[in-house]
Amino acid sequence: MPISTEQNSGGHTDNSWSAHYRASIALGVPFVGAQLAQFAIHATDVLMVGRLGTTELGAMVLAAQMFFTVFIFGSGFANAVVPMVAQAEGRGDRVAVRRAVRMGMWAVLGYGVLTAPLLWHAETVLLAMRQQPEVAGLAGSYLRVALWGMFPALLFMVLRGFLSSLERAGIILYVTIIVLLANAALCYVFVYGNFGAPALGIVGAAISALIVNTLSFVLLFAYIQAQPQTRSYEIFVRFWRSDWPVLKEVVVLGLPIAITILAEVSLFTVASLLMGMIGTVELAAHGIALQFASVAFMVPLGLAQVATVRIGLAHGRRDGEGIKRAAIAVLVIGCGFALVGSLVFALFSHELAAMYLDTRRPDAAAVLAYAGPLIVIAGAFQLVDGVQALAAGMLRGLKDTTVPMILALVSYWAIGFVAAYLLAFHAGYGGVGVWYGFVLGLGAASISLTWRFFRFLSKERKLLALPA
Repeated sequence: MPISTEQNSGGHTDNSWSAHYRASIALGVPFVGAQLAQFAIHATDVLMVGRLGTTELGAMVLAAQMFFTVFIFGSGFANAVVPMVAQAEGRGDRVAVRRAVRMGMWAVLGYGVLTAPLLWHAETVLLAMRQQPEVAGLAGSYLRVALWGMFPALLFMVLRGFLSSLERAGIILYVTIIVLLANAALCYVFVYGNFGAPALGIVGAAISALIVNTLSFVLLFAYIQAQPQTRSYEIFVRFWRSDWPVLKEVVVLGLPIAITILAEVSLFTVASLLMGMIGTVELAAHGIALQFASVAFMVPLGLAQVATVRIGLAHGRRDGEGIKRAAIAVLVIGCGFALVGSLVFALFSHELAAMYLDTRRPDAAAVLAYAGPLIVIAGAFQLVDGVQALAAGMLRGLKDTTVPMILALVSYWAIGFVAAYLLAFHAGYGGVGVWYGFVLGLGAASISLTWRFFRFLSKERKLLALPA
């Protein structure tokens, strides 16, 4: 079902503030919902496999992290399709839309082929990283099945970008919810051996992942073919026809996005390692605070996609005022949510931390005491993290990805990581210092990327007929 907005690529454009806020919310709700549902799919896998035992849980965490790292890098190429399609749709160029989606699919299929050997030999890789042989073996067994789901998962991301750029986000939410329910049911059957199926353990979770990734792609494919408007783009007609200049554009736009995403994901992996160096209580408290920060981040992550779509459409229409107002509307909505979330984190930090702990355990009090302040810091963290995610999405709508990648890398690592290390181990702040450092790094990213967007936009005043 398409999401109705006041603005579209053709006809009259309503640039009133109310129209921009309504359109951003209408598009944002299904995007955010889809992100939360996707987060729940991963949580379901970990919870179900975790009941099998500590070894299986450790293997599941390692395997899921490895799959996710490869997937999240590949999603950069799928994300590149969004501004390409949005700008083409904004100027009414259906041929360019079709070419961008096709070559986006080519790009992710090629990426899947290149990374498949890494996942196939995951056990060897994990053993080289000095993981326990039993854990590495189970993780390898999972990935030898799950890796085939990489292809439909990335193809789904490309089709999702296509539909998002047409402002048809509702179907994405519905498909994600269907997949969430299907994954839970399939894990229940194949992991534990219910309803006459064999109990396959962690391999059963891999089979479930393969099925639901394929299902998500098939459902979007069927939707596109069933709807007259989307079918008219003829995305899958003569799919084998190459278009090398467009494929190059997908790669050139997508590679910086992929590197930026991986840089941020790896930063949080390093954060856990730093906390582990400080102590077990600190690591446990960090894990609790990070869970809340991760859930809260799904909102700006969804809104960043809204920003890319709406700014890309306005850019395609050469509507400078529309770009400015779309950006400001998304920023106001995102910051408003973050401020409310920060207040909740500050007022209920103790109660939130207790949700993840069995308070009867002897070590619970120490973890709870340490997690409370981290959750308060997570409130400030989600504000700067949200703004930098939104600014990155805004810049992608203008097809600006290379300089933002450099700004993000400097902010994340040269500022964030260095500050975290110095504050934790040299200034004596411990685990709290790690979080303070990352707030500084993400704060630098939010300022530099937002400045980059409005400076980049001001340079295109003449092209976009933007009033001074």
